[in-house]
Amino acid sequence: MTAAPFSARTESVDLHAPPLDLPRSIALFLDLDGTLAPIMPRPDDVGPDPARARLLARLRETLEDRVAVVSGRSLPDLDHILGRGVPAIGAVHGLVRRSADGAVTTLEPHAGLEDARRILGELAHCDRGLLFEDKGLSVALHYRNAPSAAEAVIEAAERLSQATGLILQLGDMVAELRTPGADKGAALTAFLRETPFVGALPVFVGDDLTDEDGFEAAQRLGGFGVLVGQPRPTTARYRLSDTRDVSRWLQALTAPVTA
Repeated sequence: MTAAPFSARTESVDLHAPPLDLPRSIALFLDLDGTLAPIMPRPDDVGPDPARARLLARLRETLEDRVAVVSGRSLPDLDHILGRGVPAIGAVHGLVRRSADGAVTTLEPHAGLEDARRILGELAHCDRGLLFEDKGLSVALHYRNAPSAAEAVIEAAERLSQATGLILQLGDMVAELRTPGADKGAALTAFLRETPFVGALPVFVGDDLTDEDGFEAAQRLGGFGVLVGQPRPTTARYRLSDTRDVSRWLQALTAPVTA
């Protein structure tokens, strides 16, 4: 089946930047690509960054460890990029989740991934601009470097979803087929049941369509979402223009509170 439609959204063109005078009881849930790090031509082009690591460390100190990264990337990939500086991680869109205490929960890969892995891999071999990515619980075909192949990639992914029962997740220039299960909103909800997130006001920051699940969950639980990037229909309450604005806003959150 194809990805379920999101609930009603509002156009983000008039959304303001998120405020700085937030209560210290907030919990931050941050996407990686397009939010903490710029979108790159290839996923492997994103690597560790000392400035980002320092910022995340300050955020964890300021918010008493109520910081989680929730991304479509795999857990090993996120640990590499973040230098293992963030214990709480929701990986593969929430299908893999590591609590702040280090406990990891995951699902068994769906049987249909074997066919999806083979077929999407073959498509990638047919066009040098296509990039195949295997995350264990999902497989993805990126067409950022081959935009003319978008229609063919999406059509193939839709057929595979219908034939296998895998969930089709369309993102920024990527078609991904994943094991049915948790999404980013479910990951956020699970974190809020655990120390140190219990009782916190959830704030989810992300750029992609997959982050809408996180925005909706945050809003449902009393918090809000922050869209990163160009205006589009969204359930987020605020918007930041790009990763540089995200960095500046996060840095401001770590500033000492003045009387």
